[in-house]
Order: sequence, then structure tokens, then C-alpha cells
Amino acid sequence: MPTTKNASPAAAASRRRSRRKAPPPRQPWCCSFGLDPLAAASRSPLPAPPRAKPPHAPPLSRRIRSPGRVSPIDDPFAGAAATSASARLSSVTECPPPPALPSTPPPAAIVERPRPRETMRLRLVEKGVTFEVEEVERVRRESRVLGKVLGRGGGGGEVAVEGKVEVEAVREVVEMMLEDEDEAASMRRLARGGIAHAIGVLGVSFSLTFDRGVNNCLKYLEAVPWNEHEEEKIKSLLSQHPSYGAASRNLLARLQPQNSTSSAELVSELIDSITKGTNNNARKELRTLVDGILSKTSIYIKGDKEVDKRSIYCICHSCLNCLVRLFQESMDLVPADQTVISVAKGPLERIYKQVEDLNWLLQILIERQMGEDFVDLWINEKTLSSMHEQVSPIVRYELSRISATIFIAMGSGKLHCTGAKRLSFVQAWFRPMLLDFGWLRRYPKGLNMTTLEEGIGQVLLTLPLKQQQVLFMEWFESFSGQGRECPNLMRAFQVWWRRSFVRSVGSS
Repeated sequence: MPTTKNASPAAAASRRRSRRKAPPPRQPWCCSFGLDPLAAASRSPLPAPPRAKPPHAPPLSRRIRSPGRVSPIDDPFAGAAATSASARLSSVTECPPPPALPSTPPPAAIVERPRPRETMRLRLVEKGVTFEVEEVERVRRESRVLGKVLGRGGGGGEVAVEGKVEVEAVREVVEMMLEDEDEAASMRRLARGGIAHAIGVLGVSFSLTFDRGVNNCLKYLEAVPWNEHEEEKIKSLLSQHPSYGAASRNLLARLQPQNSTSSAELVSELIDSITKGTNNNARKELRTLVDGILSKTSIYIKGDKEVDKRSIYCICHSCLNCLVRLFQESMDLVPADQTVISVAKGPLERIYKQVEDLNWLLQILIERQMGEDFVDLWINEKTLSSMHEQVSPIVRYELSRISATIFIAMGSGKLHCTGAKRLSFVQAWFRPMLLDFGWLRRYPKGLNMTTLEEGIGQVLLTLPLKQQQVLFMEWFESFSGQGRECPNLMRAFQVWWRRSFVRSVGSS
């Protein structure tokens, strides 16, 4: 009986161990997010089979420097980085459970692997993205640079693209290489991405010498409008790749002038057209446009000869002759004692237009230091100066508006006339200014009256003291009778008095 007691627990334990089941095999997963597949196999009870090296040689590695420069890569880890970058782009898939491995697998089953397909890797250095292309032979045919780098033999390779390149632009170029599309389909493809995207595709096509892509991009960009930023990008690309001049001829026609017309001739035509216009609102807007083009800070004209002096003075002569005729007509229509404006159109409106044009032309000449000859024209207008007192003040004060522009320019040092010329101008137009100053104050039309008073005083102080005395005494008598209807020249009068009687040169 003791023997039976001792054997019974051992037999029971043996039966419990025989009833235990072996654990089922674990189901493996294939993941391409940088996980080592040997790590999962090491955790299973079955030993991982050894991994055989691929029989082919390591891929060729070349680098394209934008635009189109090629040099070898000396980084030994470039292939590994490209492989991991490509692995991150692939998806995660579930693998079926593998069949049960025999206890002693034959060596041929472990070593033999299918031959890898021929691929090309296009790696964007700054973006850290790699594209894999399987149709290597077609890429060789489409791109001269890639065909030269990869060679004509078998096997794939890797091309590293440096510089600021957009990922979508490279993807678009690769897809265009691999697809047979007619011109209409390519235009629709580029239109979906927009102008900025097409410019990026054009830059990549230039760098890879993808002729079909370059021609499609040039045709699309020639058919659409651009803004200034896009225009500068297109100019930069075309200047970097002059070898495509024949293909970009139509595009360059929008960027380069095809005739020999100078900007000065065109400016003269624009000014002449404005002076002959009849719509006042349109003329004001066009004058603002031309002033912006001729401004010293303008981005449109940078040359020194943007204005033809002779052409501008021809227009001035034409306006002055027209002004004389209109004044002669106004002497019959408007009595000399009329002081109320009752004529809205006709000669009066045309007089205002001509004076406005002459003042505008004078400002253009003054800004370019060409206005001294206009002073001669205004001094020699004996007909206008003689008719000044014979016409109504509502008409004649427009002449003093032109004189006011000259006074301000002389007083501020923008007009550099000789002493004799300054004296002739003052003798011809100072008295009319005293008569019309009140009308100019009531209807300034943008004229700064304080600046005008300072300009008149400064011009008088540039004359000899003997002439100053005559002119200041004339102003004194006029101011005492008309008051603020005359310009306030008291400050200039005090300077003349001090120079003449208090601190004269050479006095002890």
C-alpha cells in the first residue's frame, strides 16, 4: 500500500502535464516605420532565419546642384537615409501567418530571394523626402541629366536634388515623365495647380532638362496673366537658362520691348494727349498716373532722359498760343468790370484748362531743372501782359496763377535764373500779382497762399537794393489801400530795411 500511495501522485502529475496544450504561434506584422523585423522575431521561441544580402551591387549615388550641376556624394550613410525615408512613405499592411517551419530547413530556402526590381530614388536633400521610380528607362529618355547620371546600363540609382525645391513640383515633373499626354492635357494639368505651381514645375524641369515639361510650362505661362512677384520669378528662371531662348520666344515678347521707341518719346505723347483731352476728371486721373511714372522714386523709369525737353516746350508753346486766342475771345464776351462768374463753359472753361495744363508742364520742367527757359517764355508774352488790365478779374487772375508757380520756384531755389532774368520777370508780372492776389486767395485751387507770400518776398530780396526799394514801396502803397487783398510782405520788407539802413555792407 505505501508503494501504491507513492506512485499515485506521480501518475496524476504526469497526466496533468500531458493535458496541457502548446501555445499557438504568434501572428507577425509588417511595418515600415523604421522597426527592425528581427526584433519581433527575437521575441518568438523560433529562431529567425538568416538574412541574405542582395546579389546586386550598391546603387549609384549622384547629386544634382540646382541648376543642373552634378557631383558625387561622399556620404556613406546616404543610402540608408534614403531607404528609411522611403520606408516611412509606404503603408502598414498585415502579413498572413507563415507556414510552419521544418525542424531542419534546407539552406536553399533561406538564401534564395527574388531579384529586386530596377528602381531609381530621387531624394530632396532639404525636404528629407525620397521618391522611388520603377520605370527607370523612361526617365532616362525624358531627362538628359538623369540619363547621364544614371548611365545607359542596367540597374537603378539615386539622385539627390539640392536647393529650395517644392515637393509637389518634383512629384508633378516625375508624373509628367511617366505619362503620355498631349499638349491640351498638359495645359489642363498645369491649370489645376495654378501659376505659382507651374513656375515651380518649370524650375524643376529646367534643372532636370526635361524638355517636354519645359515646353508645356512655357506655353501655359504665356497664355495666362501674372502679377509682379510671379513676373520676377519667371524673369529669373529665363535668365538662368538662356539655352531655351527659342522655346521661350513668345514668353520673352511679354517681358522685353520689341521696338526702339524710347520712354521719353512715349512720355511726350502721353503729355500731349492729356493737354488735348476734354474730360476734366479723366485728365486729372491721367496727370496723376504720369506724375507717378515720372516721379524720382518711381520704379518704372530709372534713366536720366525720361523727358524730352524740346517736345515738352513745343507743347508749352502750343498751350500759350491757345491761351492768347482765348483771352482775345474773352475780351468780347466778359466785360472788364464783371466780377461774378456766370459763364460755366466756353472760353472761360477753356482758359482754366490751358492754365492748368501750363502749370502742370511747368512743374514737370522744374522738377527736372529744365524750367529756366519757361521763364523766358513767360517774360516775352507781351500780348498777355498787355491784355491783363483790359479783361475781367475773373479771367485775368488765372494768369497770375502761372506767375505764382514761378515765384514759389524762384523763392525756394528750384529755378536758377540770372539777375537780369529775375528782374525782367518781376517788372512784367509783379504788378498783376498785386491786383489778382485777392482772387487767388478766394479761389486758390490748391495753391498755398502762405508759401506764395514767402516766395514773392524771397524773389524781391534777390534783386539789387535799389530795385528792391522801388518794388517794396509799390507794395507798401498797394497794401495800405487794399489790405489783405495784397500779399503780406512785411517780413521781407523788414529784411530790406535792415540791409539798406541798419547793417549795410562797408558801414562803420
